[in-house]
Amino acid sequence: MRLASYSISGERRLGIKAADGIQDVTDSTGARDVGELLAAGAAAAGGGRLVEAASVRLLAPIARPGKIICVGLNYHDHCREQSIDPPPYPMLFSKFANAVADPYGTVTRPIATEMLDLECELAIVIGRRASRIGREQAREVIFGYTVLNDITMRDLQREDRQRLRAKGSDGFAPMGPVVVTVDEIEDPQSLRLRSSVNGETWQDSTTADMIFDVATVVAFASRTITLEPGDVIATGTPGGVGHYQHPPRYLAGGDRLRCEIDGIGALDSVVVDEEPRVADHAAAAGLG
Repeated sequence: MRLASYSISGERRLGIKAADGIQDVTDSTGARDVGELLAAGAAAAGGGRLVEAASVRLLAPIARPGKIICVGLNYHDHCREQSIDPPPYPMLFSKFANAVADPYGTVTRPIATEMLDLECELAIVIGRRASRIGREQAREVIFGYTVLNDITMRDLQREDRQRLRAKGSDGFAPMGPVVVTVDEIEDPQSLRLRSSVNGETWQDSTTADMIFDVATVVAFASRTITLEPGDVIATGTPGGVGHYQHPPRYLAGGDRLRCEIDGIGALDSVVVDEEPRVADHAAAAGLG
């Protein structure tokens, strides 16, 4: 099943994406996105009205996840391009709901950065509450998968020595275009993922290159963080990001970004430069 949140006549609704359109399930479930569906413990059965795909705008499938947990340095080739050893355990950090953005929208490059970058990632959607589970139980708590672009300000990441501003700023997690349920992804460790900027490929790898596989990541996170229905776990990015190219390359206004994972779909975003303001808070406070 491929679940999509969409807007029609200004209203947010949930449906099952099919070849001939979207079968609406909001009336039968009361849910407007996948997060609300899972929180309510509802099932997205068929039978709703069919909506023409051309008449709707696809939205992020989960508008406000309770948690967005991310994994850093989880691909061998991403470690190799930095000339560092793979970490001994999953390196977790977080984004907040303010970072969620629609799959076919814009990404704002803040005036605070000159080094905006992208990261194509497979994202896990949690379907059941999980605490202190083992690898063998991980599949049971996964509802499905989606695509997430972990937008990053590399200069702020270096200056702050952590990831909160660099990766958690507004709109820095384009997500979608659908959530594909776990039964349709036979092996999450054999998915090809790639990104491009203005049609030029930057990343091209497979989830087989992960250091810690999907089951390990879910089990590890659940050791100390209770996972709830609708939570999202972004599993890391492969090599090829702009910052580690030779020479480094960064995103600017007008750039067209694409992040794609076979079997799920693609995000298509356009970068827009933030308009300078008369008085910037940081400058007024004497901060960088």
